[in-house]
Amino acid sequence: METYANKLAVIREVLARRHMKVAFFGRTSNGKSTVINAMLRDRVLPSGIGHTTNCFLSVEGTDEDKAYLKTDGSEEEKSIKTVNQLAHALHMDERLDAGCLVRVFWPKTKCVLLRDDLVLMDSPGTDVTTELDSWIDKFCLDADVFVLVANSESTLMNTEKHFFHKVNERLSKPNIFILNNRWDASASEPEYMEDVRKQHTDRCVHFLVEELKVVEHEQAHNRIFFISAKEVLNSRMQRAQGMPESGGALAEGFQDRLKEFQNFERRFEECISQSAVKTKFEQHTIRAKQITESVKGIMDHIHIAASEKRVASMAERDSLRDRLDFVRDQLTFLIEDIKKKIKMVTEEVENQVSNAMEEEICRLSVLIDEFRSDFHPSPHMLKIYKSELLNHVEKGMGKNLAFRCSDAVNASVQTSQKDMIECLQPLLPPAVQNQINILIPNRQFKLSYDLNCAVLCADFQENIEFQFSLGWTALVSRFLGPTNARRTLMLVDQKLQLSRSLATTPVGGGVAQAPPPQAPGTPGQSQAVVSQEELMMSMVSNFASLTSRTSMSVVIVGGVVWKTVGWKVIALSMSLYGVLYLFERLTWTTKAKERALKKQFVDYATKKLHMIISFTSSNCSHQVQQEMASNFARLCQQVDVTQRDLESEISRLTTKIQQLEAVHSRSKALRYKATDLENHLESFTRQYLQPQI
Repeated sequence: METYANKLAVIREVLARRHMKVAFFGRTSNGKSTVINAMLRDRVLPSGIGHTTNCFLSVEGTDEDKAYLKTDGSEEEKSIKTVNQLAHALHMDERLDAGCLVRVFWPKTKCVLLRDDLVLMDSPGTDVTTELDSWIDKFCLDADVFVLVANSESTLMNTEKHFFHKVNERLSKPNIFILNNRWDASASEPEYMEDVRKQHTDRCVHFLVEELKVVEHEQAHNRIFFISAKEVLNSRMQRAQGMPESGGALAEGFQDRLKEFQNFERRFEECISQSAVKTKFEQHTIRAKQITESVKGIMDHIHIAASEKRVASMAERDSLRDRLDFVRDQLTFLIEDIKKKIKMVTEEVENQVSNAMEEEICRLSVLIDEFRSDFHPSPHMLKIYKSELLNHVEKGMGKNLAFRCSDAVNASVQTSQKDMIECLQPLLPPAVQNQINILIPNRQFKLSYDLNCAVLCADFQENIEFQFSLGWTALVSRFLGPTNARRTLMLVDQKLQLSRSLATTPVGGGVAQAPPPQAPGTPGQSQAVVSQEELMMSMVSNFASLTSRTSMSVVIVGGVVWKTVGWKVIALSMSLYGVLYLFERLTWTTKAKERALKKQFVDYATKKLHMIISFTSSNCSHQVQQEMASNFARLCQQVDVTQRDLESEISRLTTKIQQLEAVHSRSKALRYKATDLENHLESFTRQYLQPQI
């Protein structure tokens, strides 16, 4: 289409011109200027041996009786005699550049051809300068008729052919005449004349018919002539002076060459004047028909292609929209489903860790018995010992919990993660589907059991002082229980302290006085009464327990023995009591103290660890939830990329469909316009170019 537009631009320039333009073209010294002078019947343009025409010359008719010329950029009318100074290559003073144009105005009364608004364009030789091509394009490419002046003593050259190939590309089948000038040289070799003529004719016919394809083979001979322009110019100038045409030294066969030149002028005049409309418009019209036909084909092709691509793009867009809706719906469904799976897995992990901790707490004594370290009852060494014991418990329980839970938890997490990937993989971008292992690496998940025993058991206080198993404290604890024993002992201590204070306080003459009575209902009295009541109730209940366990029988037996044996039993009992005390005192070694500390720590740590079972299991379940949620979030981010890509592609296809619709509509309109132009061209051909019957 761009090529057609360029050709039409040139044709538009040609058709807009209000005169016929004839360009004479050829190599240096081929006689272009001499041919024009012979047609003008006078030596108007510079001619002679060697390179004579230095710039472009145009000859056009004027209604005035005198001849004159104008140069580029000037409207000054100069004498025709100055043309030799301006355009002759041998005149160095006022010579113009090869790219300049000199317009020669010649009276129409002296040349019949110039009466029909004809312009003859003479050009320098094609081999004068390397810049000549651009100047030839400027002045000669838009001519209506081209006259190629060749040298019959040589043959057509590639430079001449190249120019006409360029003309043929820009114009539609240009009108070309070929003049084989200097044919008078063949008179010296009459025996080769016909062979040389045939050789030149065949070469020229091949150039016009086969290479340029501007005329048919039958018409090609009417475009090729063998002349001697110099002879014709001399004979016509002699005739203008009243002398015979054949006067002077003319070569043999002059009349034939003169008739050949006259035949050229007749054909040329027919092409210019008698068939001016056909000459100027026929080939352009034919070319325009070819262009419109080609444009119709192109528009049909574009129309069909745009329609097919539009349908394909709409189908692809609908498919992408369905895909986008599927991804959105599937993602919404999977989010809810995977949330349930994550919740189920975390609850399972929480139960596993909770059960494992219960079992490990039951085995805490075994774990503490495995602890080995230097033990000494000094405060500093006890502090170090307890710190190491706490570390041992922390590491041991963590290791045991990991052994019990990690494999099962990891398997559950991996299974859930695999299911998650399988569900979301079809929704991921194609590039990510092949790199899913990079996005979510298949690594082993490990729980972190942060028991923090150092803080949990920081307030542990051991009691490794010697305590006799049959001492007052031990007996009270045995009968009343640990809690009631502590309360009873505290109450006894308070009574003793109160008695000592009353006994040692002087009043008047040193006689102790009873404490002032408290009003009934005071807090202190109420507290003492309550404490005594609680103590009595505890003792009665323990005594009842003792009697319920047949302890009364022992007391009765003891009373009988007392009556029977007496003080001997008491002495023996006291001896045994002393021996037992001495034995326990001697066996209360460092090892015994360490065992007592471990036993106390087991009881203490068991209570504390029971308190954090729920917290630890919740923490582990939270770790699992965070791991699975983060992986799921990464997958969802990639699904979001898929959605954005689909939305972007749908937007691109929408824009493309709109463009294709515009192209579809525009090509259809241009197709109708080309058809309309074709009808106009047909009408113009019938009205102006076809012969009227």
